[in-house]
Amino acid sequence: MAQQPLRLLACGDVEGKFDVLFNRVRTIQKKSGNFDLLLCVGNFFGSTQDAEWEDYKTGNKKAPIQTYVLGANNQETVQYFQDADGCELAENITYLGRKGVFTGSSGLQIAYLSGTESLDEPVPSYSFSHTDVSSLRTMLCSASQFKGVDILLTSPWPKYVGSFGNSSGGVDTKKCGSALVSRLAASLKPRYHFAALEKSYYERLPYRNHVVLQESAQHATRFIALANVGNLEKKKYLYAFSIVPMKLMAVAELVKQPPDVTENPYRESGKEAAGGKQIPAPQEESACQFFFDLNEKQGRKRSSTGKDNKPPQAKQPRRPRSLQTACVVLLQCYLALAKGGLCDDHVLILPIGHYQSVVELSAEVVEEVEKYKATLKRFFKSRGKRCVLFERNYRSHHLQLQVIPVPLSCCVTDDIKDAFITQAQEQQIELLEIPEHSDIKQIAQPGAAYFYVELDTGEKLFHRIKKNFPLQFGREVLASEAILNVPDKADWRQCQISKEEEETLARRFRKDFEPFDFTLDD
Repeated sequence: MAQQPLRLLACGDVEGKFDVLFNRVRTIQKKSGNFDLLLCVGNFFGSTQDAEWEDYKTGNKKAPIQTYVLGANNQETVQYFQDADGCELAENITYLGRKGVFTGSSGLQIAYLSGTESLDEPVPSYSFSHTDVSSLRTMLCSASQFKGVDILLTSPWPKYVGSFGNSSGGVDTKKCGSALVSRLAASLKPRYHFAALEKSYYERLPYRNHVVLQESAQHATRFIALANVGNLEKKKYLYAFSIVPMKLMAVAELVKQPPDVTENPYRESGKEAAGGKQIPAPQEESACQFFFDLNEKQGRKRSSTGKDNKPPQAKQPRRPRSLQTACVVLLQCYLALAKGGLCDDHVLILPIGHYQSVVELSAEVVEEVEKYKATLKRFFKSRGKRCVLFERNYRSHHLQLQVIPVPLSCCVTDDIKDAFITQAQEQQIELLEIPEHSDIKQIAQPGAAYFYVELDTGEKLFHRIKKNFPLQFGREVLASEAILNVPDKADWRQCQISKEEEETLARRFRKDFEPFDFTLDD
């Protein structure tokens, strides 16, 4: 049976004109039927929308479709995006985060990069740097089966995108846009790439992602830049399209070339058109660039140029083994020190791909997560500690498995379990004990909100979130007098430390954990 295509809408700079946008979406849906998602690139907020936004924030008005937006492109609008990792801004309106990959339940893969390009150090919170682009590329391209993503969302245009293509109107693509976005697009090979910020509509002819007669055929990319919502020139700001996720498509169907396909604007053949400035091909950059190389003397970031930064010679992608303010990276998962941790060795188990919760993990990722859990249990036991793991799949955009060590001298495991149950009862939260051998996938459906605790004895507690849930509940219980007795650390935002301290803790954890690190076995 053929896979039903998803029906999506993409939008340019909204600039605070929420009513204009959502009324237009309602009209379209009335005529053409419902769409699955609305993806917004460019400036979602403007400078004069506070009263209008308040209506959406308070629930007086509601977006008629699940809407995903990129972050700030200027200092003026940073205030609207409180959580850099993404969060719900209002009902049906979600901020994706600074950078990452969103994988829908259908298998659709959307890569995103918020902000504008910056060469300044430190990078402003509304910008991205070479490091951000490298990390996003490495996150995806290091997977052996990587063929590309379905959709790429950026706010700036990619520089040189007009090379070999149709006219880009009044926008000079040799001068406008971001070379880093060009590099990202060349590596991620999106089937659709949306951008904005130039107040102009431009649908480029599709371009190839392979060299004819030299490489196997790959899918083509369509780049679409959208104008600003409600513009007086009536330039197109909303784009409707249908797409079947590439992972569900037959290869022959996926790589079928459109009749008007052109050369790739970012490849070596585009050197002349790109003003003589070649955009490095994906394989020219070491997979480790964006990690802190903690084997080096100072633990400084590696430079993106220089004699010591040679790309790996082997054909297989090198596996990064350092910490990015955090940790040991594997093909499927990695460990990161928690930001604002309850203690110095409070860690997170994070999948490299984008998953909303444990329920959505593939079998191979689950296997690696379990390996990390068992290893951390042994590691903490060797240091006179037991550990508690919890996950909150509610108002979080990316799976985070929190692993918190508790000194054996603090309490026994039953005390920890009792503390969770007691505090849950006080807050009228139904925390149920589930069988140790049970799989959480048997209890929760993909997309369902829940809170889950696992003790080092294997005992498990589960709460299905129906409406509201205290975001800091897990931390509050562990920070309480009954367990760690650090009540002032219940909120991670009150536990911020300097970048230097983070790096010191990361180095120390890596050194301590190294004898247990199964990723170094090969």
